Amino acid sequence: MHNFLFYEIPEHFPFLLQGALVTVELSLISMLLGTVLGFFLAVGRLSARRALRWPLDAFVEVVRDTPLIVQLLLIYFSLPEAGIVLSAFWAGIAGLTLNLAAYLSEVFRAAIVAVDRGQREAAISLGMSPVGVYRRVIIPQAALASLPTLGGYFIALLKDCSLVSFISVNELLRHATIVISDTFDSMNTYIMVAIIYFMMSFISARIIRYIELWLTPSNRRATISIPLTMDKEGAR
Repeated sequence: MHNFLFYEIPEHFPFLLQGALVTVELSLISMLLGTVLGFFLAVGRLSARRALRWPLDAFVEVVRDTPLIVQLLLIYFSLPEAGIVLSAFWAGIAGLTLNLAAYLSEVFRAAIVAVDRGQREAAISLGMSPVGVYRRVIIPQAALASLPTLGGYFIALLKDCSLVSFISVNELLRHATIVISDTFDSMNTYIMVAIIYFMMSFISARIIRYIELWLTPSNRRATISIPLTMDKEGAR
């Protein structure tokens, strides 16, 4: 333990931080793509068209009812058999994004449904297009209501990124296995990895909380309502 603290940590800590940066990169990209895809999935699943709604419902159920690690392995090892070849990094992004989008679609669907139907009807009666209703009435309220849950999913995503080590992505956990093969000290290496994960999650939680506190007062002061007059852009 003494040798590890004073000799191994200074030597290998920068290498572990390199893996942590890849973990953060994976998380940010997957969160961005997953949020956008999850929103469109939610909108599609609320459609009155069964031909659109049923395939999307089926996709969400399949993704939510199968393990993420299996999805990653299928994307990385099975898709090449169909002629679709992705690097390990982008296969990880694809798996994380699709998995996250399936869960976020439920979050967004609930938030959209929670918006007062009377506001939608009032907006339509004033001449807003369906796109305008979503952009100016539904999305602002649904986004604010979803923010705490989105923050929780992002923190979970940081930890789920460890699974992409199974498809050889050089993130934090895979870098830890390399350190262990060099030092033969698994206990202390994994303790270091746990501390890094904790710090990433702790900092992320504080940032998310700050964003919530920053957005909520402004939204309370400027309660979203249907404007009595609309500009040309809003009417489109």
